[in-house]
Amino acid sequence: MSGRRGQVGVLDVGCFSAHLVVVDGSPLHPLVSHKTRLRLDKALDRHNRLGPDGVEQVVRAVRTAHRVADRAGVTRVVPFATSVIRDAANAEVVIAEVARRTGTVLRVLPGSEEARLSYVAARHWFGWHVGRLLVLDVGGGTVELAAGDDVQPSLARSLPFGARTMTRRLALDRTAARDHRGLGREQVLVHDRVVAALDGTDVADHRAVGCSKVFQQLARLAGARPQHEGPFVPRTLRLADLRQWVPRLARMPAPRRARLPGISPHRAGQSLAGALVAEALMVATGHDEVEICPWSTREGLLLTLSEVGYDEFCRVA
Repeated sequence: MSGRRGQVGVLDVGCFSAHLVVVDGSPLHPLVSHKTRLRLDKALDRHNRLGPDGVEQVVRAVRTAHRVADRAGVTRVVPFATSVIRDAANAEVVIAEVARRTGTVLRVLPGSEEARLSYVAARHWFGWHVGRLLVLDVGGGTVELAAGDDVQPSLARSLPFGARTMTRRLALDRTAARDHRGLGREQVLVHDRVVAALDGTDVADHRAVGCSKVFQQLARLAGARPQHEGPFVPRTLRLADLRQWVPRLARMPAPRRARLPGISPHRAGQSLAGALVAEALMVATGHDEVEICPWSTREGLLLTLSEVGYDEFCRVA
């Protein structure tokens, strides 16, 4: 790919950024890593359509990624969009407009494929010796879970309970404070849907791993070491600590949450919903603790591309 054997790249267009990453080998040491900030959450209307401002943000970000890639001599990159575009009511129109204006067709990965790729990333990160693995990924639009004891998961599911989705659904962005006890019914719903998605698979004895910014920020909030200390510092999130933070987050307006350790200003508004969903996931899967994995879908895709190559990936994808 792009003139060097083994070199692969992806452009990950999410709610808060468009991240271009090119690697030659491990995702730990990218040759190129360029991030363009986005705020697509603010461009969604009440019907979940991405408005003109959101489309314009994506177009600018894709064009910027093209310039960065061209300067680096990267000619072929796999561009993909996460749930904020995939699940938008006008997704096809958005993708077509971006393609018309940039020449880039954004791929949309099914939620189950995102779950599989997160599992692949976590399996590479923790190694093959860890045995049974359960991967939990709380995104903005959806929740992904995957489990297995091999290179590929035996179970991969996606559910519509992402932090942004639940924030909008529960109107958590329209009030300064909430009594978290009034949100219990929604947690029960998430819990029951997760149990149903597991379809009888017992994952209580699996090694539980959290693969998302939501789990990373909640772990930091609960006392885990900061990200600047590097990816190899072990980090965990305990259910007992999470349960102490849920009512505290509910009592705080978003500006106050943004001053807490680990919570960035653009994610502060959906941090309460993320905590509620994370708690429901941990209870439903029978885990009092999850380990934090710094890799997720993007790294899983990079690893897959490294193994099969750009041309083969595009042929079968």
